[in-house]
Amino acid sequence: MIDQQSGFAQKTAFENSGNKNITATYAEVTQYYAKLLAGRKDAKIIDIGPTDIGKPLQLIVLSADGDFDPKSVKAKNKTVMLINNGIHPGEPEGIDASMMFIRDVLKQKSLPKDLVLCVIPVYNISGMLNRGVSRVNQNGPEGYGFRGTAQNYDLNRDFLKGDTRNSRLFQTLFTTWDPDIFFDTHTSNGADYQYVMTLIETQKDKLNPKLSAFMKKHITNAMYAGMEKIGYPMIPYVNSQGEKPETGIVSFLESPRYSTGFAALHHTIGFMPETHMWKPYEDRVKSTYGLMNILFNLAKDHGSELHALRSKVKEEVKNQEDFPINWKLNRNIVEQIEFLGFESGNKTSEVSGLDRMYYDRSKPFKKQIPYYTTYEPSIIVKKPKAYILPQGYDHLVNLMKINGVKMKPLEKDMELEVEMYYIRDYKTSASPSEGHYPHHSVEVEPKLVKQQFFAGDYWIEMNQEANRYVVETLEPQAIDSYFNWNFFDAILNQKEYFSGYIFEDSAAELLKKDKNLAQELEAAKKADSKLAESARMQLEWIYKRTPHYETSHLRYPVGRVLK
Repeated sequence: MIDQQSGFAQKTAFENSGNKNITATYAEVTQYYAKLLAGRKDAKIIDIGPTDIGKPLQLIVLSADGDFDPKSVKAKNKTVMLINNGIHPGEPEGIDASMMFIRDVLKQKSLPKDLVLCVIPVYNISGMLNRGVSRVNQNGPEGYGFRGTAQNYDLNRDFLKGDTRNSRLFQTLFTTWDPDIFFDTHTSNGADYQYVMTLIETQKDKLNPKLSAFMKKHITNAMYAGMEKIGYPMIPYVNSQGEKPETGIVSFLESPRYSTGFAALHHTIGFMPETHMWKPYEDRVKSTYGLMNILFNLAKDHGSELHALRSKVKEEVKNQEDFPINWKLNRNIVEQIEFLGFESGNKTSEVSGLDRMYYDRSKPFKKQIPYYTTYEPSIIVKKPKAYILPQGYDHLVNLMKINGVKMKPLEKDMELEVEMYYIRDYKTSASPSEGHYPHHSVEVEPKLVKQQFFAGDYWIEMNQEANRYVVETLEPQAIDSYFNWNFFDAILNQKEYFSGYIFEDSAAELLKKDKNLAQELEAAKKADSKLAESARMQLEWIYKRTPHYETSHLRYPVGRVLK
């Protein structure tokens, strides 16, 4: 018979270190949980699938009645809380805190009967195995993992595009368990201040209003009060609008590339705790543990109500017509919050001999500072009756299926009247980001056309819980749309061209026959000096108005069925 008490007596590497400046290795984490959970009927380690280096992504599930089937758990209307650790293994507080927290929860006489706790002990396993001291601005621990994966991806930029195996496993896990509350542990970089813990919560104006109100009233306010009570007062994530926090904090707009932004697409309330990188590691772990415990108890107290509210919201989104897909900060709405910081100043750099900014920890202050937290939609789209996604985009089809999107392949070839977007303008990042050169500032021109589709292309009816996910991925102007992540870049290049010395005669003949075309060209030349001075550009202008110019150039291939 297994002696479960021996598991409870286990100490983590962090606890065993005299200076509390040690984080567990990957081997220590796996061995710890294997011993702690051995023989238990209310806790289980589930292998989700092989990560980018072959080692399995694991999920630890604590379930009072021993039910580890997510479908069954959902059928029982139980609340699900998901904790993610080690997305950036150089920020390991959550890894160590979760080891202690799961042990301490299991010490209780019984687990909450209506709350299932799911914990990813380490998300970026390859990064954790790449152990060193790569974070130059961080105060310990003595050794830790690396931010990038084996393929050098930052997983907290990959939640929507799903380039990595880890991301696709996570998305599968997430949509299968459908958590009501999500908690993703991190460490900050940036300004200096007195707080050990800062917090990113799902941006209230991006979340369904009913969920936003519930989050603030029952969870977020209580988290701040709870942290104050245990001696770790908390502040919103210090996303300064200027060089210093005193200039004001701006609520972080976490788009779906980030974990909590991705969670919002599925109507899950998400929190991203960010401990301060320069505080002692012991305090960073303890504050993470404390916040984790506070949220767990809030989930016990309010989980059933939240679960029911999410069910209502998911029903409502089936009939929602208008969807915001881009947001802008309203700087006219500002509140004042108390901030505990340090005086800063400038002095001569010993490196460059020029001015440098510094914080003086001998001069703490308490003052009111501006807090900007209101975002307004800058682009709103009306959902179509359905989208049609061509079958050849295998990666995107797979991501849709992983995220629970209901799709039906067309049974035969057919021509349909649909709205197609033409990309009229866009900007592209000058430097790479996570394997891409993302687009932004996209402008589209919709056209109602007869379009040919084929048997096997995917009909996506917009009457489902996944409506928000579908809109924010398939509408090109959305912040983290599939278009903005370069998955449709082939449409941006022409495939057929002309030879000027041949087309010159054809163009001249066209202008003679079509006086309106000739007049339009003259007007265009008067309006555009570059066009007037370039023979090639004028031929191009004429070519694009002939039947020879390919209709697929700049045509976004996803159809919008309006009726």
